Amino acid sequence: MFPEDPLGMKVQSLPFRYLWQQNEEIVSLLQKESKLFHSPIHGIKHWRTVEKNGLFLSQFNDGDPEVISHFAYFHDCMRVNEHRDDGHGKRGGEYALAHKDLLTLTDSQLDILYRACAGHTGGRSPSCDTIACCWDADRLDIRRVGFKADLQWFNTKKGIEIVEKQDFTEIDKL
Repeated sequence: MFPEDPLGMKVQSLPFRYLWQQNEEIVSLLQKESKLFHSPIHGIKHWRTVEKNGLFLSQFNDGDPEVISHFAYFHDCMRVNEHRDDGHGKRGGEYALAHKDLLTLTDSQLDILYRACAGHTGGRSPSCDTIACCWDADRLDIRRVGFKADLQWFNTKKGIEIVEKQDFTEIDKL
């Protein structure tokens, strides 16, 4: 049986607990302070999909699941619109740092989280597996807006494999 999900999304059984299940305080804060929280494009449903994708990818490399989960919720949380929004990732990273007292991350993890958020829109050369998982997790969800995933933007072996084959079954069934 799947855990209860207030958004009605399917909750699968990765060997991780989702951030929305662990830290309701953060999700409540984001609901109050994120302009696009309820957006079908850059809101909570997208964030949860990014978390699912990232946790899946982290099983195939040394990506840190804790940082990946936090990235999912903070990378787009300070967007001001659905279109071009230069600096939104940096603002999201700064927002996470400003609320670090609510997070269960070490200083090193916070630094990686900030760098992942700040660079996620155009970043191409991640400095570690965790950032690679974060960026690929977000980019694997590009299909939600009608675009095809472009191989040149992927960094993890598993992300590249999914995009090369154009077979998203493994993440879609989660």
